[in-house]
Amino acid sequence: MVGGSGFLGMEITRQARLAGHNVVATCHSRVPADNGVDWQVLDIRDRDGVIALAARARPELVINAAYRKSDWATTADGGMHVALAGAAVGARLVHVSSDAVFSGMTASYDETHAPDPTTPYGAAKAAAETAVKGLMPTAVIARTSLIIGNGDSQHERFVHALASGAATGALFTDDVRCPVHVTDLAAALLELATSPYAGVHHVAGADATSRYELGVLVAQRDGLDPAALPTAVRAGSGLAGPIDIRLDCAQTQARLMTRLRGAREFLTPRP
Repeated sequence: MVGGSGFLGMEITRQARLAGHNVVATCHSRVPADNGVDWQVLDIRDRDGVIALAARARPELVINAAYRKSDWATTADGGMHVALAGAAVGARLVHVSSDAVFSGMTASYDETHAPDPTTPYGAAKAAAETAVKGLMPTAVIARTSLIIGNGDSQHERFVHALASGAATGALFTDDVRCPVHVTDLAAALLELATSPYAGVHHVAGADATSRYELGVLVAQRDGLDPAALPTAVRAGSGLAGPIDIRLDCAQTQARLMTRLRGAREFLTPRP
């Protein structure tokens, strides 16, 4: 598990362990306090280091969820290094990509749409996809969207900070994505890992929601006042990046036993 100490990576390692797998997971610097995982400190920008770790561990399966939005070398070169190392040991690869590879100029995107990124991060993700396809044609490239948890995701923490006045800013009413719950995403990635499928798969939630609507759903679930959440419009703000990206996951969902719930379902108020 490359990027095992991240939000998604920790959930994948948890589910993999519950399924009885021996898990080797990487972290960049801080080793998590999880004795059930063989943690390895790794900088995926280091090509030789990635290849050496794969040669030692001899994994049957590699899931790569590592990235840094502001770092091309980690997101693009690192993705290539992981694919190269996986190919060298004959491992199965699931590479986690992002809806950021798209511009948002199309109503919705299925797996046949070619990337047309508008940000450096989106371009790095698209470059990594190209490298993975070239080095490991049998790999799964799983594009996803905003990842939500049970209060511990970046978006959820921001909603709490806005509601309490601990943070400034606003939630955009026109910035639309297809949020996915981290447990659903991890289960889907592990299912794809053991499937016969290859190529691009879209793995996101069933509902398209604005960041503001998503914030309201989080607030309602957690007993916060939605009226305390400031709103804004992203269009015309000058912020770089796409505004409205809707991943069509119908093809992938038809192949999965794991159900990709929408935010309006998984963020229902707690009893």
